[in-house]
Amino acid sequence: MKYFIFILFLFDFLITSSQEKFSREISLVTDNDFYISSFKDHYYTSGVFLTYRQLLNSKNNLLDKRIFEWQIAHKMYTPFKSIVYSPMEHDRPFAGYLYIGFGVNRAFKNNQILKTSLQVGVIGSNSFARELQEFIHNIYGFKKATGWKYQIKNAFGLNFNTNYSKTVVNSKKKYFDISWINSLNLGSVITNTSSGFYTRIGFIPLQKLTNTVSFNTNLNNKHSNYFRETESFLYVKSMLNYVFYDATLQGSFLNKTSPITKKIIPLILDIEVGLKFTVNRLNFGYSFIYNSKKSKGLIYNYGEQYGRITINYLLR
Repeated sequence: MKYFIFILFLFDFLITSSQEKFSREISLVTDNDFYISSFKDHYYTSGVFLTYRQLLNSKNNLLDKRIFEWQIAHKMYTPFKSIVYSPMEHDRPFAGYLYIGFGVNRAFKNNQILKTSLQVGVIGSNSFARELQEFIHNIYGFKKATGWKYQIKNAFGLNFNTNYSKTVVNSKKKYFDISWINSLNLGSVITNTSSGFYTRIGFIPLQKLTNTVSFNTNLNNKHSNYFRETESFLYVKSMLNYVFYDATLQGSFLNKTSPITKKIIPLILDIEVGLKFTVNRLNFGYSFIYNSKKSKGLIYNYGEQYGRITINYLLR
């Protein structure tokens, strides 16, 4: 009986705490191949994204929400292993990308989302990727990485990004839906376009695109028609990606002195399978991500796999 009372109390706490409005959010997302295997340490080996979001008031009658986003992020790439003495063995270049980003996420009343953002940063040694990897290896007692002196050379990074999403399938009981998702990136670091589907399977009824952790639209204030809602669901995100240019592989066209560059494979398949759920002011997520191979001549030609951990904290 006492367990039943405890469960009722916990359920009541979660429901009560969900019927609130939070207009700001701090988010930490980390990508690492270490999250799926202690033996993996290659290609896209690390990503860290610290983001602040705030709901802005909007006078546009078509919009449910307009959310401002500020981000600082770092990405790191290595060959098939981080200890590679000879440059002849580098099946992809060492590379780092450090940037700050600014974006606006627009959630429309017809259950569509349009996000635009701008990234300003640097690739090369000024990204401090070498120092970051040495720091991580020291913490875990791994061997010191070699080969960073052959990394992609310094260059200015400027990228414009836009993303569009729309729900195309929605079950009557709201335990299942599919959204069509699209993205376009243009700039001096990456130029690509992708399209695919985001499928959710809920343990409880799913929230609309305009009020969900799926698309970071779960912020609300006194002008919003929504509240903070409890969410728990599995999801599958599958994207077909066409790459025109990738400076972390090809070197930047702004600095053509990189000692090691590789040719890209334009057509890439991206698959992400994960779980997301909310607890009071916190949102959690874990996912497994697979990308088909991005370059020719890779030692591991079956593609890349890594894990992603997401933690968001809501503020009033």
